[in-house]
Amino acid sequence: MRCPYCQADHDRVIDSRSAADGFSIRRRRECMDCSRRFTTYERMEETPLRVVKKDGSRVPFDRGQILKGILKACEKRPVSMEDLEKITASIERRLTEMFDREVGSKYIGQLVMEEMKKLDQVAYVRFASVYREFKDVEQFVTELKPFLEGGSANKR
Repeated sequence: MRCPYCQADHDRVIDSRSAADGFSIRRRRECMDCSRRFTTYERMEETPLRVVKKDGSRVPFDRGQILKGILKACEKRPVSMEDLEKITASIERRLTEMFDREVGSKYIGQLVMEEMKKLDQVAYVRFASVYREFKDVEQFVTELKPFLEGGSANKR
C-alpha cells in the first residue's frame, strides 16, 4: 500500500479489525519510511448480479424493481410494508445464493409469484396478470381455479 503522505510503498499493518458493516476490514498501517500512520479499508470484490430480460438485454439487479412490482400488486390490500420488505429480502437472498453473474427475469418473476401466493390471493392474481401478460378472462379463470377449488393458499 502506498503511503498517502510520502508515497513510499513500504508499510506495516498495526491493527486489523472488521469494519462496522461487517463486509470490510479496517487496517491501521504505519509507513516504514516517514513513520506516519493511516487507515485503509479492504472490501471483497463483488460481481454485481445482472438480470437477463425477456428481450435478451441485461440490466443490473435492482431489488427496488421487485419491491415496486409487489407494492403495485398489493395496493389497497391488507398487507404490511414489513411483509413486503421481508419478501423482497428473501428473494434477493435466494438469488444471490443461487446465481453468480446472471439470472433470468422469468425466474425472478416465478419467485415473486410463489411468495405472493402465500401472502395474499388478490395481490397474487394481480401480479400474475401483469407478469404472465393475461390476454383474456379465460386466463384469469385458469389462474383462479386452484383458489376456487379450495387451494392451499393463504386466504385473506
